[in-house]
Amino acid sequence: MILISDATPSDVPTIIDIAERSWWKAYGSILHANQIRYMLDTMYAPQVLTKDMRRGTQLFLLASDESQPRAFAAYGKRYEEVGVYKIYKIYVDPDTQGKGFGAALVREIVKRLALQGVPILELNVNRHNPARTFYEKLGFRVEREEDTPIGPYWMNDYVMRLDLRKFPGDFHV
Repeated sequence: MILISDATPSDVPTIIDIAERSWWKAYGSILHANQIRYMLDTMYAPQVLTKDMRRGTQLFLLASDESQPRAFAAYGKRYEEVGVYKIYKIYVDPDTQGKGFGAALVREIVKRLALQGVPILELNVNRHNPARTFYEKLGFRVEREEDTPIGPYWMNDYVMRLDLRKFPGDFHV
């Protein structure tokens, strides 16, 4: 059974642990090790995650099995575009990928946003990341390509969108 809960600042070490393990697996063959280390140190610093949680700019969720958290996601408004929310982070412990944790997190986000009447959910996925297929199975479609500087590096992504108006009832994967 997968349990979804809101994450709090006390969960930051767990989020960092999952990010550390999943980033190396997901990006080890795509990005240079220095870039992975830089991005983890920049985006997953405890003070950065805690600040995002406390300010409410990103809402964090944990997906757990009976014993411990196995995945996390963070989502929030995209302030550049009215009516669009974004999944900023979603990572699953590499030892439990394919067991429904990622899909459960997306379902929960869709459910929460649909209740608020949010029409569009988007996310970025690296153009070489096979996770694109996972998102397509969930109904996301590539909207555009986007290259974003992060310090001295670039994130070369697809921006994918899901039209939440197509899911008036439950969102099933």
